[in-house]
Amino acid sequence: MTQNPPAAATTGPGPVAAPERLARAALSRLMEPQDAAGLALVQAVGAVDALRIGTGELKAGPGLEQEMTVFLQEAGVGTWPGLAASLKRWIPRVPDLAPERDLATMQRLGGRLTIPGDPLWPEQLSDLGLHEPLCLWWRGHEIAFPHARRTVALVGSRDSTGYGGAIAGEFAYGLGQRGYTVVSGGAYGIDAHAHRGALAGGSSELPTIAVMAGGVDRYYPSGNEELLRAVANQGAVIAEVPPGSAPTRYRFLQRNRLIAALSAVTVVVEARWRSGALNTAHHAESIGRIVAAVPGSIHSANSAGCHRLLREGGAVCVTDVGEIAELAGGSGEELIGERQALPAEHDGLTLEDLVLLDALPLRSTTSVEKLCAVAGLAPDAVRAGLGRLGLLGLAVSERGGWKRTRKEG
Repeated sequence: MTQNPPAAATTGPGPVAAPERLARAALSRLMEPQDAAGLALVQAVGAVDALRIGTGELKAGPGLEQEMTVFLQEAGVGTWPGLAASLKRWIPRVPDLAPERDLATMQRLGGRLTIPGDPLWPEQLSDLGLHEPLCLWWRGHEIAFPHARRTVALVGSRDSTGYGGAIAGEFAYGLGQRGYTVVSGGAYGIDAHAHRGALAGGSSELPTIAVMAGGVDRYYPSGNEELLRAVANQGAVIAEVPPGSAPTRYRFLQRNRLIAALSAVTVVVEARWRSGALNTAHHAESIGRIVAAVPGSIHSANSAGCHRLLREGGAVCVTDVGEIAELAGGSGEELIGERQALPAEHDGLTLEDLVLLDALPLRSTTSVEKLCAVAGLAPDAVRAGLGRLGLLGLAVSERGGWKRTRKEG
């Protein structure tokens, strides 16, 4: 990692000092999103020293691990293997750290990095507590983020039906006309219809925001490139991972918490029984946000998830834009009733196993050493994880290397 940042890396859209900005840029590449141990380390010693400790430049002081444990327990994180284990899995990524390069890439794209304390930072993300992102890589209009009460998330199936697409577009257009910012994930299906509707009807400075699971230097999926360029031109495209980062299943699941936290209301327009949109709804419920669902045909598999949310008491039924605006403008508690947590969408895998599964190639094999660098895990954790994935039939060893056998889910 370069020790002397260029002038471009020392400036930013707010009063936060350059070393803090540079450190958070580097940490966003060193650690996976929602890495609880890494975030606890930042809470304990600050971003600058957290980077120095994470890269081995600075030795951890006495009592640091206990202080981190307190932060983790307060956030509801149970036992953890300790700081030494975390350092071991971060080390393989240290050679790839180049925050000055990442900041220069964003500058070339007309984008920027925003961190807590900046005028552009969305204050509502603080409701995530320990799991607030380290930073946001931002491509789009350089204006303050709207308050959560003026922001609504519209999410749903990638293989949306004509009914779901029409509803998403109609709701987004209507919300845009009322001055709301529509947040979604930039994917095919409901997300795309939501962004298009918001762009068409938007009357605010930031009509829509796409939250990416990969770096904002590449518009993903490629079939939505033209749409996402329009979102960046008229609104914003953001991510918590640096330029060049690949969108993985784990990162899709983690970015869902950002979509939920940015918005007063998360509206699930269409969702199958097992859907990433339900994961977003779960994140929204966990931080006290309102969840709404659109009813559909009882014969439609694409609405089964919405009906599940309504039946289990976790969502309010909405059928028009006015009802959504009413929920966003008030507490909506009288409409919600008793909330129940949704089951996690991890197929029984631990987070480390899911990260490792994402790192495995589908066709060619790869080595344990390469998996350590890609997944950000220690060698013993990779070997143990490969054993578990092998027993589940998700990974196979061939000629000393490993690859994925089938897609999960």
